[in-house]
Amino acid sequence: MGNSGATVGIVLVSHSGKLAEGLRELIGQLGSAGGRVFCAGGTDDGGIGTSYERIGAAIAEADTGAGVVVLPDIGSAVLTARMVLEDDPRQDTVLVDAPFVEGAVAAAVTASTGADLAAVTGAAREARTQPKFQA
Repeated sequence: MGNSGATVGIVLVSHSGKLAEGLRELIGQLGSAGGRVFCAGGTDDGGIGTSYERIGAAIAEADTGAGVVVLPDIGSAVLTARMVLEDDPRQDTVLVDAPFVEGAVAAAVTASTGADLAAVTGAAREARTQPKFQA
């Protein structure tokens, strides 16, 4: 690839800054996220909502050349992230439809192994089909 150790960045887009930061903290506690998780939570003034500017800045910060996976929580987080990516198209940035917590954990763990963008994206998507327990 020629990215000399670059790993896929993960961007968490949430209506809540606390939710995004908490998820990043959880991933960090799992010990294998590699510090490549960035948050775009809440509005610019710290309220509940989404921020076009925060999303754009987090994607730019997460992009070290190996690609970026963007994981939104619900509703307008998806719409706002889509707008950011439409206005600034990046071939190696993927908006992923995955469960917010499980998808982010799977993506971060996979990215920490040095996996490529397709593998990280796939891991996030697959999280939807993984049961939490055996019935």
